Amino acid sequence: MKKLMIGSLAALFLTASLNASAQVDPEDQIIFRKAGYSFMSWNMGKIKAMAIDESVAWDPAQVQAAANVIAATANSGMGALFGPGTEKSIGDVKTRVKPEFFTDTAGVTKVAIAFNQAANELAEAAATGDQATVAKAFAATGDSCKSCHDKYRMD
Repeated sequence: MKKLMIGSLAALFLTASLNASAQVDPEDQIIFRKAGYSFMSWNMGKIKAMAIDESVAWDPAQVQAAANVIAATANSGMGALFGPGTEKSIGDVKTRVKPEFFTDTAGVTKVAIAFNQAANELAEAAATGDQATVAKAFAATGDSCKSCHDKYRMD
């Protein structure tokens, strides 16, 4: 039942994404998606500094805020920013998305669902305030990011 629900949500997400992408020109889609991923990366860095590196004092409220931003961004419909015309750089607006991203629907759906689940689980872990729980969820979220980058992102 859970897989059916996830599959249905993925189909709905893809349909909504395609409809929403028509409202934003390709250049802006690339700009917006890069901004979204940069914002998530910055928040991942804040969590890493506290939960993993311990280079910054543990602050459960800050960790929770950062995790909530990551989950909210992951669930915001970022797929809408991968519309037609965004598979290549446009003028000065560069993209590092591999062409396979736009043809491997099953693979992209799989990594997108995994990332959304990991981001949501990170937010749930952060709500506990427990550093070890956050560290474990952080690692899983990072792994989900890496799986997409390895397959669909040019260096």
